[in-house]
Amino acid sequence: MVLEQNLSLVSKVNRLLNWGHWFTFFNTLLALGVTSAFWLAEPLPLTAAGWLYLVSNWLGHTAFLCFLFFILSIFPISLVFPYQRHVRGIAAVLATAGLVLLIFDAYVYQSLGYHVGSASSEQTIELLRQQVVTNSRNFVLITAAVAALLLAIELTLSNFCWKKVQRLQHSGFGRPLLALFLGSFVFSHSLHIWADAQLKFDVTKQDNVLPLTYPATANTFLARYDLLDLQQLKQDKADQLQTQSSWQSLQPLSCQLSAPAAFRIYVVPTLDKELQLALQHQGFASSDQHFAPVDPQLALLNLVYGQLELADNLSLLQQAPAWLTQQQEIQIGKTGHWPAELGWLTGSSAAEQSELLFVEQPEQLQQLLHSDEAALVLALTASHQQLVLAPAPLLVRWPGWPDKKQQAVTQHLDLLPSLLLSVGCRSNWPGDALQEPSSLPKLNLTKHQLISFKKDKMTVVRDDGSYGVWSAGTLVPLNEKMDLPMLTDALKRIKAP
Repeated sequence: MVLEQNLSLVSKVNRLLNWGHWFTFFNTLLALGVTSAFWLAEPLPLTAAGWLYLVSNWLGHTAFLCFLFFILSIFPISLVFPYQRHVRGIAAVLATAGLVLLIFDAYVYQSLGYHVGSASSEQTIELLRQQVVTNSRNFVLITAAVAALLLAIELTLSNFCWKKVQRLQHSGFGRPLLALFLGSFVFSHSLHIWADAQLKFDVTKQDNVLPLTYPATANTFLARYDLLDLQQLKQDKADQLQTQSSWQSLQPLSCQLSAPAAFRIYVVPTLDKELQLALQHQGFASSDQHFAPVDPQLALLNLVYGQLELADNLSLLQQAPAWLTQQQEIQIGKTGHWPAELGWLTGSSAAEQSELLFVEQPEQLQQLLHSDEAALVLALTASHQQLVLAPAPLLVRWPGWPDKKQQAVTQHLDLLPSLLLSVGCRSNWPGDALQEPSSLPKLNLTKHQLISFKKDKMTVVRDDGSYGVWSAGTLVPLNEKMDLPMLTDALKRIKAP
C-alpha cells in the first residue's frame, strides 16, 4: 500500500515536471517577444559578429531567464505541493507576474536607458509618478488589461500543456529546441569572450541590454555611446574619447523679444579669500558647489562657447563664437591682454559695458562693479592635481535668485545659457540655464575623460576604461560602483544617433 502511494506520488511529480518544462518553453516564446523590445531601444550592430551575438544572446539569455524562473518557482512548488490544479494555477499567476515585471523593465529601459534596480529606484519611481499624475486612468486601465490578458494566456497555456503533455513529449521537437536554446547560450558567451579579447566593441557594447546579463563596464558604456576610437585602442591599449561626426552639434539660438532681466559675468584669473570677503561685504553670496575645468582652454570653451571638448574643437577659440552674431544684446569684453587664448577678443574702452567681461587684474573689480547690478564673479579655472574638473569660487549677487539655486551644483557650461536666457534667447546646449535648472545630472566631456556629477557625487570615466567616484563637495574618493543610471541620464544632454 505504501509502495503504491509512493509510486503514485512519483508519477504525479514526474508529470508535473514534464508539464513544467513545456509550460516554461511556451513562456520562453512569449518572453522572446518582450525581450525583443530591449534591442529596439539600442542601435543595431554594424558587423556580422555583432548580429550573431545579438541573435544568440537574445535566444540563449531569454531561455536562461525563463529556465531560472522555473527552477526558482515552479520546480520547488511541484516537489513540495504536488497537486496539479493548485500548481498549475499558482504557476500561471507567477508567470503572469514575471512577464508583467519583464514588460515594465522593458518600458523603463526604453524610457530611461537602464534596467529596474536599486541603483535606478529613484528614477523608476519618478517615471511611475509621472505616468500616474499625468494619465492615471489610462495607466491603470492599460496595466490591468495587460495583466488580465496575460493571465488568460497563461491559464490557457497551463491547461493545454497539461492535457497535451504526453503528445508533446512524443512530438520529437523537444530535443532540437533544447539544443537551440542551450547552444545559443553557450555560443553567445563564447563569442563574448572572444570579442572581449579582440576588442570587438560591436559585440561587447551590447552588455547589459538584457536584464541579469553582463554588467556594463566603463569600456562598454563608452562604446555604447560611440565614444571609443578603436584604432587608437588597438595601438596602445588606451582608448580615447573622441567626437563622432554623427554627434549632434550646437543648434542656433531661438531668440524672442522679452523684457530683459540682465546680469553681468566677471571672470578673473584667480579669486583669493581676501577678494571673496570684500565681495561678500558688497552683497555677494558664495555658491558652494561650482565646478570649473583646470585647463584654461577647456574653461574658455565651456564658458564662452557653451561646448564640451570633443575632438579638435579647441581650435574654435581662434574665432568668435557663432552666438555673438545671432543676437545683439550680449557682448564680450576684456581688460588688458588676458586671456591670451582668445586672440580675436581685443580690449576696448567699451569693455565696461560688456555682459561677459574678462578682468585681467582682480583688483579692478572694485571700479568695474556697479552697486545696484546683478552680477556673477568667478575664477576662470580650478586647481587640482588629479581631476580635470574641480570646485572653483563663484560669487553671486542676483536679487530674486532663490537660495536653493545658489546651493545647486553648477559648472562653467551653465553660465552662457543663463546669460542668453536673460535676454530672451534659448539654447539646447549641454549646460543648464540657472533660471531653469534641469533634473538631469551635470555632464562634462574632454578628449580623455567623461565627468558626471549630481548632488554630492561625481563620477569620472577615464580614457583607459577605468573609473572613479568622488564626493563632489570634498573630493574624497568613494568606494562605490559606477553609477550607470547617472551616467546614462547625463548623456541625454547630448544626442547620439
